[in-house]
Amino acid sequence: MSFADRPLWTPSAERVASTALIRFRDAFNAREGLSLKTYAELHAASIERREAFWSLVWDFAGVKGEKGARILADDHMPGASCFPDARLNFAENLLSCSDDGDAIVFRGEDKARARLSWRDLQDRVSQAQQWMASLGVGVGDRVAAMMPNLPDTVALMLATASLGATWSSCSPDFGVKGVLDRFGQIEPKLFIACDGYWYAGKRLPIADKLADIVPQLPTAATVAIVDYLGEAEAVAASLPRAVSLTVALDRFPAKAPTFVRLPFNHPLYILYSSGTTGAPKCIVHGAGGTLLQHLKEHQLHCDIRPDDRVFYFTTCGWMMWNWLVSALASKAALMLFDGSPFHPSPTTLFDYAQAERFSVFGASAKYIDACKKAELRPRDTHDLSSVRLIASTGSPLAPESFDYVYEAVKPDMHLASVSGGTDIVSCFVLGDPTSPVYRGELQAPGLGMAVEVWDEAGRPLTQGKGELVCTRSFPSMPIMFWNDPGAVKYSAAYFDRFPGVWCHGDFAEWTPHGGLIIHGRSDATLNPGGVRIGTAEIYAQVEQIPEVVEALAIGQDWDNDVRVVLFVRLAPGAALDDALQQRIRARIRAGASPRHVPAKIVAVADIPRTKSGKITELAVRDVVHGREVKNKEALANADALDLFRNLPELMS
Repeated sequence: MSFADRPLWTPSAERVASTALIRFRDAFNAREGLSLKTYAELHAASIERREAFWSLVWDFAGVKGEKGARILADDHMPGASCFPDARLNFAENLLSCSDDGDAIVFRGEDKARARLSWRDLQDRVSQAQQWMASLGVGVGDRVAAMMPNLPDTVALMLATASLGATWSSCSPDFGVKGVLDRFGQIEPKLFIACDGYWYAGKRLPIADKLADIVPQLPTAATVAIVDYLGEAEAVAASLPRAVSLTVALDRFPAKAPTFVRLPFNHPLYILYSSGTTGAPKCIVHGAGGTLLQHLKEHQLHCDIRPDDRVFYFTTCGWMMWNWLVSALASKAALMLFDGSPFHPSPTTLFDYAQAERFSVFGASAKYIDACKKAELRPRDTHDLSSVRLIASTGSPLAPESFDYVYEAVKPDMHLASVSGGTDIVSCFVLGDPTSPVYRGELQAPGLGMAVEVWDEAGRPLTQGKGELVCTRSFPSMPIMFWNDPGAVKYSAAYFDRFPGVWCHGDFAEWTPHGGLIIHGRSDATLNPGGVRIGTAEIYAQVEQIPEVVEALAIGQDWDNDVRVVLFVRLAPGAALDDALQQRIRARIRAGASPRHVPAKIVAVADIPRTKSGKITELAVRDVVHGREVKNKEALANADALDLFRNLPELMS
């Protein structure tokens, strides 16, 4: 493929010199007797001298705890051990401020607003901590929460972590089976839920769902209902073992919270695989690895500073919520939002950014593409002068979306498309605030992450497409999967393909600038005629066509080969006639290659996606081939799968 010759944005010398990344590089040079200058040199040294690198991350970020003398006790994957002598508490590191400055600002689409100072947040965490301790919640217990992205959710997570218990959350739009498939496996001691939520102007109570869920979580000795719709007490009264959270916390005075310091890999979070190919895997992440990785990504890659105002559009069922909350450890304020990003206005999030002076604006690639299709021009309508970084993840950001951000949102600003996942609760590839941004490219592999691209035989590639792998261990690897004796599922998930090497499942390619392009998930890679094609390459072309709202591509087994089938959801009033099909094929042929051109194009009314908004190619592929989709509860709109069943267009 062709790569951009000229950058879309280059940081000024003054901006580069002011970054934490440069201060860190200079500290690393001084500590190790080096003379590193470029990001590429720093990255190479962070791999070659990993113990020194991660030790300095701890010191540079001011981690509260006892670091210990050893940094890497075991470097084998799986089973690597980092900071084996360290002790810390995750919540203590996120609550190091206690003044009257903003810690959390909240907006809900129902016009709900809240503002918590650092002192307010500490008080709320303290009350929740005392209440949880009175219930016997402590080290090793699980607390499960079905919650919107509220300040209370953050405070309850911090209280859980302060006691050494383990937090797991999902959003309230999950169905009964989706909740039980997740929380039923981890057997929580405490279950927390809201009384309902708002979305797209609709008030959505969940009392009926809770009536089905609570009896099937028998280990939850207490159920707490958080008030969002004004019905918490009534909902609590209708459920066994339930209490209104407000009533429960009012019994405890606000005072300084206390913190239990525990080993580096003490379980902090349980996150979940998407579950579209079976029951969700329960991925357990350690407190130290999560904290250290997020501090590195926030401070060095995003240049987040004390008093910054950090926003990411996310729900509590996506790992970006966990990533966002960690910004408190850098003494930045969280900007929380819950609801539809386009209600009551398409500019809702930009209105919020202007009013609260965001420093970091994070959203999914799909959100940015939707703004482009809606022809929003925030640079003409909003004051975004405070925004230094726009971050995008969830799926590859199309080259045209890079153009859109710099042309229509803000021209002088760092745009970082990042890629990682729930599996590592962080990123493999992300932004570099000291280097140029090129169209369609993720700027750089993460510091301390030994990222390579391998071919089918396990040979490193310097050009061309292959599997994204990580050849050395890193702190935020999962510490285990829940209920996985012998780590059988864990090993199979990441290490079966290349033993001893993390294979992430992304189809990737290096660029001449030292960045990467992610071409989609490798398990969704198309193989017409034996040539591997990334679905993201097709979407980048198709979604530029105004009539196409979104698209999904699969490989259909056909005539002893694989043919590319493209499904398109069209804009209102558009029709998939011969002329539009010809334009779609021509666009793909010119912008990608003749190999990418679909054999079949089919219009559908909806495209299935996971709860975190990602389209689910594998589930559609299974339906088209007549195979059972094992866990429809993982999908936000499972009914859409029926649109792909027994299609006459695919019978010939």
